[in-house]
Amino acid sequence: MNKKVTITDLARKAGVSVTTVSQILNGKEKRFSDKTVEKVKQLQRDMGYVPDYNAQSLIKKNGRTIGIIVPDVGNPYYAKFLKGVQASAIRNNYMPLIFGTNNNLDVETQYLTESIRRAADGMIITAALSDLDYIDNLLNQNDLPYLLVNQDPLLVGDQIDVMDTEGGNLAAEKLVKSGHTKIALVTVKDPAANVVNRESGFKNGLLKYGIEISPENIIEAELSKEGGYEIAKDLLDLDITAVFTINDELALGIYRGLKEAGKKIPDDISVIGYDDIDLATYMSPKLTTVHQPSFELGLKATDLIIKRINNKNLRPQKVILPVTLMDRDSVKNIVK
Repeated sequence: MNKKVTITDLARKAGVSVTTVSQILNGKEKRFSDKTVEKVKQLQRDMGYVPDYNAQSLIKKNGRTIGIIVPDVGNPYYAKFLKGVQASAIRNNYMPLIFGTNNNLDVETQYLTESIRRAADGMIITAALSDLDYIDNLLNQNDLPYLLVNQDPLLVGDQIDVMDTEGGNLAAEKLVKSGHTKIALVTVKDPAANVVNRESGFKNGLLKYGIEISPENIIEAELSKEGGYEIAKDLLDLDITAVFTINDELALGIYRGLKEAGKKIPDDISVIGYDDIDLATYMSPKLTTVHQPSFELGLKATDLIIKRINNKNLRPQKVILPVTLMDRDSVKNIVK
């Protein structure tokens, strides 16, 4: 087995001191000649030298890492969110530690404690499953700043949010103005705060037009494509012309289920989703949905937590991002 290249090996090969190599590789290259800087960096590439992460962390008292917890890394919405996280992290020279919980509380708890054990400098937690008192107590006791996404902060603190109530309202308006009054809502059991806001916005949006969804027209499903597929057959038992799903993953599954049952979208049932994942424009027909700025959400969330890591005495930061309706082909106009 080859011996790991050390900073001492690199310094010896370059004919300079270990201190010189350390300073050049830590952004203090202006103190040295261009020739020395280029020689050290070229030898670093040639020798494959990588600075020891743990040693650097001990010296700097900062590992420049952020723990990111999401429910499902395979969900296209979270994939785009994580691209935003990465864009900000790279720009600010931070390393994101990305954890997917698969909507499992025990897994989320493990990742929270592992992030502390591995000395993350801050946490971004989306759609948390854990009790917020537990999260707040655990992270505050370890002096670890955190940011909740898709849930309001437990106490006064940093907040980033999307106008989900408005998004639900936009979906309701689209259906009503297209002539639909017999409408179903597909949601999940024990919804996170952002889903609650979508639901309330949608229900209140319908109430403005005198329409109330009956309890039998509210269907709970697993929050996935499979969940949407499984409940598609239940929609066929309802006297409806349209359905609103609280995310596009559910809509994808419903598309397949309805197609297999011989039903056409939007001729037989109109479908409107939420999130505007990349696949929405590749579905047939193209999915009408509420666009969430998921990339911007990841970008801004990471910006906020890095600012908080660098200055824990900052006043509470708050960012609210808008939503828009993407009017495509999955809602039929039945206005008489």
